[in-house]
Formats: sequence, C-alpha cells, structure tokens
Amino acid sequence: MSTVVDTPQLGAYPGEGDAPIAGRARTAALISLLLASTMELIDTTIVNVSLPSIEADLGATGSQLQWMVAAYPLAFAVALITGSRLGDAFGRKRLFVGGLVAFIAMSAACGLAPNPETLVAFRALQGLGAAAMIPQVMSNIQVMYAPEERAKAMGAFTGLAGIATVAGPVLGAVLTEADIAGSGWRAIFLVNVPVGFLALYAALRFIPESRSSARPNLDPLGVLTLAGGLLAVLYPLTMGREQGWPAWVFALVVVGGLLLTRFVVSQRRAEASGREPLVALSLYKERSFAGGSSVLMLLFVSMGAYFLAQTIYLQAGLGWSVLKAGLTGIPFAVTTAAMAGFGVVVLAPKIGRKVLQIGALVLAAGAVVLVVTVQFATPDTTFWMFIPGFVVAGAGFGLMVAPIGMFTVADVPVEHAGSASGLFNTTGQLANAIGVAVLGSVFFEIAERSTSRLPDEIFAPAFQVTLGLVAVLMLVACVASRALPAVAPEEPIEIH
Repeated sequence: MSTVVDTPQLGAYPGEGDAPIAGRARTAALISLLLASTMELIDTTIVNVSLPSIEADLGATGSQLQWMVAAYPLAFAVALITGSRLGDAFGRKRLFVGGLVAFIAMSAACGLAPNPETLVAFRALQGLGAAAMIPQVMSNIQVMYAPEERAKAMGAFTGLAGIATVAGPVLGAVLTEADIAGSGWRAIFLVNVPVGFLALYAALRFIPESRSSARPNLDPLGVLTLAGGLLAVLYPLTMGREQGWPAWVFALVVVGGLLLTRFVVSQRRAEASGREPLVALSLYKERSFAGGSSVLMLLFVSMGAYFLAQTIYLQAGLGWSVLKAGLTGIPFAVTTAAMAGFGVVVLAPKIGRKVLQIGALVLAAGAVVLVVTVQFATPDTTFWMFIPGFVVAGAGFGLMVAPIGMFTVADVPVEHAGSASGLFNTTGQLANAIGVAVLGSVFFEIAERSTSRLPDEIFAPAFQVTLGLVAVLMLVACVASRALPAVAPEEPIEIH
C-alpha cells in the first residue's frame, strides 16, 4: 500500500520526519524512475541510425522519415508542462505509472507498425506517454529523499542521463544489425517492452504517492492551441516539398501563425489577471533567460538536423552498414561527455559565458572540418577520416549543452524556478523537432534536385549545406551568448 504525501510545492520535502520509504524499497523505486528516464532519453535519438532500414522496409518517403524523428519530441514538448501539472494535481505516482504504461504500449506499437503513417502516429503517442511520465521522475526523487540525501540520487540521475543521451545511436545500430529473431529495426522499439515492465513492477510496488496541495491550472485549451499552431506550421513546411509547394501549404502556415499568436496573447492575459499561465512569458523579460533560450534553440535546431543528415549521408550516401554508421558516433559521444563535464566544472566558473561562445565556435569549426571531409569522401573512405570532424564537433556541443542551463536561469527568481525549468526543457524539445522538420527539408530538397545517379554525389552536397547551416547558426549563437551573465552563478537553479 502506497503512502500518499501532500507537498505544498514542487520539490518540497514532505515533512520533518523520515522519508515515506527508505532502504531497499527506496532504491528499487529509484531504479524504476531511472529506467524510465533512460528509455525516454534513448528513444529521442535511437531512431536516427535506423532510418535507412525503416525506409527500405516500409517504403517511407523523406518527409515521413523526418516525421518519424520529429513527431516524438514535438508531442513530448507540447505536453511536457501539462504532464507536470497533472502529476501535481492527481498524483505523481499515478501519472508516472500511466505514462509508463502508455510509453510501453506505444513502443510495442512502433515496433509492430505496418506502414510509415502508423509509425509516425505511434511515435507521437509515445511522446505523449513520455510527457506524462518524465516530469514525475524528478518530483518523486525530491519526495523520496530528504534535501541532505538527494545528492547521490541526483548524481545517479544526471550521470545516467548523460550516458543515455549519447548511447541512443550506438544502441540503435547494434539492435538493428543484430536482427534479433528477424526483427531488424523493430528491435529498437520492442526492447522498451521488457525494460518497461521491469520499471512498471518496481513503480507499482515501491514508489510512494504524492501530490501538491495547491491545485495547478491545466489550461487544456492552451495546450490544444499551441499544439495546433506548431503542427500547422511544421507539417506544411515538411510535406510541402513532396507536394510541389501548393497553395494550401502557405495557407496552413498562416493559420499556424495565427494560432500561435492567439496562444501568446492568451498566456499574457492569464499572467496579467493573476492566473497561472501554461507558459510564463514574463520570464523572457529577463535578459539572461531570453538570451539563453535563443542559444538553446539555435543549438538544438542545428543538432536535430545534423544527426538526421549525417545518418542518411553515411548509410544512403556512402553505403555504410547501420552498425558502422552507428559506431562512427562514438568519438562524438565520448568527446561530448568529456567536454560537458570540463565545461561545467572547470571552464564556466573561470571564464563565465565565454565557455558557450568558445563551444559555439568549436562546433562551427567541427562542421567546417566535416564539410571538407565530405568533399573528399567516397564509399571507400575509412572511418578514421571522419574522426577529426566528429571529435571537434562533439567538443563544441559538450561545451555548450551542459553549461547553457545554469546561465539561462541565472537571473530567474527562485519562485519561478519550476516554470523556468519546464520551459527550458520544452524549448530544447521543440527546437529538435523544428530542426528535423525545417532543415531536414532543405537536406532532402537538395538531394532530390541532384542530377547524379551516384548515391555519394546525391547526398554529399545536401549534407554539406546542412553542415554549413549548422556553422552559421553557431556563429549566431556565439553572438546571442553575449546576452547571458558574464560570470557563472555560484548557486545555479537546477535544470531537470
């Protein structure tokens, strides 16, 4: 039987006595939360390396491949803040378990999808399940551990999150290449089923129930308006290329713009009247939050497109196997992890926001190195020729992705920390989806206009243009970083 804990605010410890559970039960509950978080992070990137295999098996078009990647973070981002509020209102364990069940079910559905359209739909529903599940992970950790005990649990969460984020493409390559029981690419989704049931068993048995005593505003109309506006803009920008850019594409973009405008107006009115908005737009009055959000957007728009284009180029262009293409990402991942820690622990305290500016320039330099590498690459090119570009790009990404959070929320009042954290994470997910949808369309447009019949000559120019756009966006990010505090905050708000 679960203990029900009322917490007056998100993150508050539920009492002055003992935690609701302790010992092995608490460890088992933590394992459940960490397993769920790991699955979600891996599923954000695991699909990329298997796209050519999915294309060959299901006959997917370029636009459908883009949506297979973008549907998940888009749905996740739109529902993320609502998922957090539902947990506060109706019980964090209840929402975690419900989201986990949906995530498991949609993972199985993705693995059994008969065609591209259903796979895209199931990926979106999988993102909604993640949006219900993931906000409860940190909330439950804060409920289960007293403030002085949270360091180890937080360390496990942060460390595992870092590994999971970079492990997705490698795991996806291994599972696809292994072709377990003839499953091929489907294993990248089906693997979530046994892992998910393990997490579900531990959650049902050990995680205590908790909720907020204050009833949060859910704003379902705001969620629908935001989702409709984003979909109305991104869908035509992604599908218009294959449709020959008919009039309805531009009309739908205008409709999307109007919906997004209405959403902004409604959120401002909510704040002005003292009600809790879905998105606290007043946070953008803080120069650091506005500037940091811009840098974050530029970074994840770039990387969403970069990973998509790289995967297609290496496999469809150079003819590499899915395993070889996946293992090629290891130098990038290792360098990212190493430089992320170095950036936060060593550079940020010493040089402040310059760590982000250096990271942006290094990432731009890595993109340029890869442009030159691709210029001379052929299907016979060895893996080693690409390592310099991947290492440099990974170093730049690491220097940016870890420190950006502490600078973005540096001037945010403590009472708005939860809203800032949720909006920060939502921005990253949306940027990822936008990068895949918009810059991904540029990639496929250039590839389809090629007059060559050689795959490497078809996809090389498209990849080079994508890399060029990444470099340009990173130069803009370098300039935008000047809006951030010059010195790193001594006690930064935690971003989850």
